[in-house]
Amino acid sequence: MSAPGDRDREEPVAAAAAEAALDEARRWWHTDIIDIHPGEIALRGYPIQELIGNVGFVDTIWLMLRGELPTPAQTALFESALVASVDHGPQAPSIAIARMATTCGVPVNGAMASAINVLDDIHGGPGQQCMELYLEIEAEVEQAGGVGEATRVVLQRHRHAGLRYVPGFGHRFHPLDPRTPRLLSLVDAAAADGVVDGRFAAIGRAVEGAISEGKPHRVPMNVDGVTAVIYCELGFTPALGRGVFILARSVGILAHAVEQMTQGGRIKGPMPKSIGYTYTGPARRSVPVEDDERRRTS
Repeated sequence: MSAPGDRDREEPVAAAAAEAALDEARRWWHTDIIDIHPGEIALRGYPIQELIGNVGFVDTIWLMLRGELPTPAQTALFESALVASVDHGPQAPSIAIARMATTCGVPVNGAMASAINVLDDIHGGPGQQCMELYLEIEAEVEQAGGVGEATRVVLQRHRHAGLRYVPGFGHRFHPLDPRTPRLLSLVDAAAADGVVDGRFAAIGRAVEGAISEGKPHRVPMNVDGVTAVIYCELGFTPALGRGVFILARSVGILAHAVEQMTQGGRIKGPMPKSIGYTYTGPARRSVPVEDDERRRTS
């Protein structure tokens, strides 16, 4: 049994331990992004009520990801890349998955999640991979003595490592991606105005030239390659490049999911029932049947 004096000493120690545990719990998650208290919301320090009606959605994306509000010129270039990536039709796997999921009774959130989950390295990752390539070339420029030689060195390095496909170039559907010339012209205009410096546009063009050498037709930059130029010019990391592509493509995914809900249909697969798939297995054959005597003794 403790004496009254012992209890007097123990109580402050227990209170200090409880406060330390509470402080540790408060610091378990910490963020520079949002500050919320009863009746107060601030994004990166800006009260939400001041952002609403004064700051656009694209500006808010930039603010959330980068910590500061963009200039109007940065917003315009960033928005152009987002607009270019919103959709590429029902033949794009992510869009097709959203529509098929809807016909299976999945609600809009499930349809969107199913579609976004396939935006991985092959379907959703070339933009990020292209940004990584551009940044690798940029890091080589000074030592190589120029963009052209740096591009040659880096591409040769990747070829020796087994690279067969340069992400961001060529297109399975478009001989020339209609989005590329327009976006490049906007980058060039932004560089002329001093919004960006244009070095990644030069790198992208150098890659296009290098991989087209000796080929009967030029291998053109596609939307992944040109948006990689824009995101690098604007200072985004490769991971953010993939993330904002997913944000943009989510708009198309949502639109197609809702359209399919309106159109109706049940359990629609990738092709109509009238168009079969190709079976490549064994021809029809009979299951071996053992006689009764062998079955009894086995």
